[in-house]
Amino acid sequence: MLKDEIVNAINEQINREMYSAFLYMSMSAYSSSIGLKGFANWFMVQYHEEMVHAMKFYEYIQRQGAQVRLKALKEPPVEFKSPMDMFTQTLSHEQFITRSINDLMELAIKHKDHASQIFLQWYVNEQVEEEENDNDIILQLKLINNDPHALLMLDRELAARMMTVPTDFSKGVEAAMSATKAP
Repeated sequence: MLKDEIVNAINEQINREMYSAFLYMSMSAYSSSIGLKGFANWFMVQYHEEMVHAMKFYEYIQRQGAQVRLKALKEPPVEFKSPMDMFTQTLSHEQFITRSINDLMELAIKHKDHASQIFLQWYVNEQVEEEENDNDIILQLKLINNDPHALLMLDRELAARMMTVPTDFSKGVEAAMSATKAP
């Protein structure tokens, strides 16, 4: 059984993950509105990933016999200065999420909650990947340096990003993810 302090912290993390999804959906909409459909695709894939992250936390709380408590989400920004602005905000946000995951891990260690530590390790690894991806794109945007042709090439590359997204979580995230894999 989870300690109340851990349940409360994970419920806060669900809210953070869902806000992340809203932020990336907003960035996707903005990208689409300025004609960068590849950027829009990249951010929409990111939206779906964040929703899966939220659902994994949601299910973990339930499997541990605790109560999920959802909160209202604040409105994300809707205007951005440039693709670089979106990705620097993305990196900054992912660094915030990394700190939040690390704080959760520290809390699990403090309470000697080994099950939560094992569960959270997936998120620790995921955050390394998230920040690496953002840093890679930021480096590419720096190289582009306002060259519209290079920006369009990056846009085409980002259009190729894919994620097989489960739409039915009624039997759990893991079951949904397994169902989306090819036989």
